[in-house]
Amino acid sequence: MIQFQNEYMTVFQSALYQTTCAVVDAQDFVLVVDPNWLPHEIEEIRQHVARIQGVKELYLLFTHGDFDHVLGYHAFPGAKVIGSKGFQDHPNKEQKVEMIQQFDNEYYIHRTYPIAFPELDIVIKEDGQQLVLGDTTITFYLSPGHTHDGLFTVIEPLGVWIACDYLSDFELPFISHSTKAYEETLRKAKRILETQAISVLVPGHGQPTSSQLEIKRRIQLSQEYLDRLITAVMNEDSETMTTLEKEMAFPSDFTKQCHLENIVITRQEYTKRK
Repeated sequence: MIQFQNEYMTVFQSALYQTTCAVVDAQDFVLVVDPNWLPHEIEEIRQHVARIQGVKELYLLFTHGDFDHVLGYHAFPGAKVIGSKGFQDHPNKEQKVEMIQQFDNEYYIHRTYPIAFPELDIVIKEDGQQLVLGDTTITFYLSPGHTHDGLFTVIEPLGVWIACDYLSDFELPFISHSTKAYEETLRKAKRILETQAISVLVPGHGQPTSSQLEIKRRIQLSQEYLDRLITAVMNEDSETMTTLEKEMAFPSDFTKQCHLENIVITRQEYTKRK
């Protein structure tokens, strides 16, 4: 389902977890980001790309290695694939593929393309690494915290910011890698907003926004959550930790598990208690 569209970008949103897929139609290339989830949703993206691509080079960007973001990999044969060094060296590639297969088996889903963990053609190894394609410059920023292998991506002069699984309009931080790294990534997000001419931000889950004030609000919302989480963990404040769990959108067994993981990782990094 198309949730956002302008003259150079279309953002699709899955019915599952409000997961987004941005398709950027630049002058010299087409970029597809994290195509997902269900076969008919990926087919809608694929048909859109076929309509606009023409003779342009096709690029496929994976913001990080979570299984829901990589399952559309082989739906775009011939694309040049971009991801981080951490993504290339991901220690759990087989597990991610098994998670896709388990999901498809559980819901009797048939895909018309093989499932595999993406192999990269362009590896982002450094913060600020750039890819210049004609008149377009794509700048990548390493963004660990949610996972170890995340990427922020800024496309100029379009002003598009692909924000990985950060800065959602509704989703509080899910920390699978490091609370301290997540804080540093939020600081990096502030610097990007201050130094880049951002016209639209696309989170991995939720709604894009063209409002600078809204982007600031999202950064602040995530930082305030982390501040409260760290303080509660350091003080063994179970009441606040319970409150934070209840503030998760769409409360479920899934969000409960994510909340517990947030606590475990924060405790490991900020207290002597392991």
